[in-house]
Amino acid sequence: MIAFPYSDEQRALISAAIVESGFSVGEVWLHYFSLSGDVDEYEVEAYLTGIMQLPQSECNLLALAVNELIDELPPRRRAPFSDDLLKAHTGAREIGKA
Repeated sequence: MIAFPYSDEQRALISAAIVESGFSVGEVWLHYFSLSGDVDEYEVEAYLTGIMQLPQSECNLLALAVNELIDELPPRRRAPFSDDLLKAHTGAREIGKA
């Protein structure tokens, strides 16, 4: 199988997205397979670790599966701005007015 341009970068970024999101290979494979993925869980794991390559279409389908799973995650905690904290602690009333 001939690697397509940036295939190693895509593999590394897919793998990083899986790890950072806390998914198991099994979870990712199950969703990938439900989207008509054509390789088994062991081949996905081998791809993610760089042992084997997958066709470009399967890499893109795997990326789609990972992105859809990420989209289902609850939103992450966001860092508040000072104005947000001021409003939260003053009951959203204006500064200087009691």
